[in-house]
Amino acid sequence: MKKYLVAFVIALFPLASFASGGAGPKLDHMAVDLHNQASLQRGMQVFVNNCLGCHSAQYQRYQRAAEDLGMPINLVEENLLLGNQKVGQQMTNTMLKEDSASWFGTAPPDLTLESRLRGPDWLYTYLRSFYKDSSRPWGVNNVVFPDVGMPNVLEYLQGEQVNHCSAEEAQHHEAKIDPLTGKMMGGCMSISKKGQQTTEEFDKTVYDLVNFMAYIGEPSKLDSQRIGTKVLIFLFLFFFVAYALKKEYWKDVH
Repeated sequence: MKKYLVAFVIALFPLASFASGGAGPKLDHMAVDLHNQASLQRGMQVFVNNCLGCHSAQYQRYQRAAEDLGMPINLVEENLLLGNQKVGQQMTNTMLKEDSASWFGTAPPDLTLESRLRGPDWLYTYLRSFYKDSSRPWGVNNVVFPDVGMPNVLEYLQGEQVNHCSAEEAQHHEAKIDPLTGKMMGGCMSISKKGQQTTEEFDKTVYDLVNFMAYIGEPSKLDSQRIGTKVLIFLFLFFFVAYALKKEYWKDVH
């Protein structure tokens, strides 16, 4: 018994060291709302216009998204399809992996399951945490993902952000906007050149984008929730029928 206890304690050491090592800056929480069709529709538009140029969502079809999000097929065909794509095709791009690898150092990942891999909070904070860094190939860095290898594709909306703290200092700050200073990361980051949107508008845009990414990560979740509600109602009503049958059968036993 003592031997097993020692083995169990040793097994916990990696977990303890991981926890003590820190897990990066605190992440802002965003509540995914798959029933907010307006948000999901806006998020799909942002995704197609800003992400599909380099990334893909090859396990999601335009038509499936349009039907789930209540979007007319003709509007999707007119405004959201790239090149000669058809509405029944997957959400892919025409960039060759060899080209993207030479431009970015590695091929941009497919984003279909990114929200399930990273989590919505991580994506929401990451997309709002780019800052100017002339030492990086694309001129930007990211507090949540240091030495990031992609440009800040949403900079035209957010504006140019500057980091006033060292990497170590930024790790200990909340990622949310400081209401007193209007800066990110508890006062470490501020907008040096304004974009097309205010901070509040940009946060809403990123929310819609991440909300859509959460949807494509598990599109069947909407059906599961809808069917699950009906099943629970059925089971609740069937309970009374089953209980009445049980009483009827057991009265002869007694």
